[in-house]
Amino acid sequence: MDKRTILVVEDEKALSELLVYALEREGFAAASAGSGTEAANRVRASRPDLILLDLMLPDMSGFDLCRTASREGWNIPIIMLTAKSDMVDKLLGMELGADDYITKPFDVREVVVRIKAVFRRIEQVIGREAAQAPETIALRGDIEIRKAQRLVCREGTKIELKNKEFELLLFFAEHRGIVFTRPQLLNRVWGYDFAGDTRTVDIHVQRLRKKLDKPGEVSVIDTVFAVGYRMP
Repeated sequence: MDKRTILVVEDEKALSELLVYALEREGFAAASAGSGTEAANRVRASRPDLILLDLMLPDMSGFDLCRTASREGWNIPIIMLTAKSDMVDKLLGMELGADDYITKPFDVREVVVRIKAVFRRIEQVIGREAAQAPETIALRGDIEIRKAQRLVCREGTKIELKNKEFELLLFFAEHRGIVFTRPQLLNRVWGYDFAGDTRTVDIHVQRLRKKLDKPGEVSVIDTVFAVGYRMP
């Protein structure tokens, strides 16, 4: 089996080299980029399996690179590294498609654990998709989830969803009618070792509604007052 490739996007050379060394010792293939522009070019040339992304870069912010990833449809998991402890920055990163975040200073071992956790969650989702039927799930008649392709379409037209948006929607679709609390959704979709808070769930539900709901229609995801969410 080929090694999973990690792209370390970090302009502090000593830290970048330390991360690359630690990841290679763990059996990953690791490459580095010192700027957002270099990172984007590397991704376009040879797509990594995961991006470890510093928030503060010399030519652009990590947020800007997340926007590029979304615009170009990279569909690559991103763990954001940030020296800021402000929850607003963390939530913005998640809203822009980051899968997790780690606040500096950090123990390199924590980074390795978080990376493995992201890959483990992806493997669990893929395994669940392969094991469960049907391969296509219809929502409200005009929306369908194509599990094998990890696509959501309305009347044959693709709806662009980020990784976690897709996984959350699929989870609701496979557990239709069941009410889940926000902590339950964090545990089941993001994983028990995810460091975020329940506002992450609210943000992703809002984004799914914005992309999937039509004016005048009942929302694809219900809010159950004082409890959580469900798909009717």
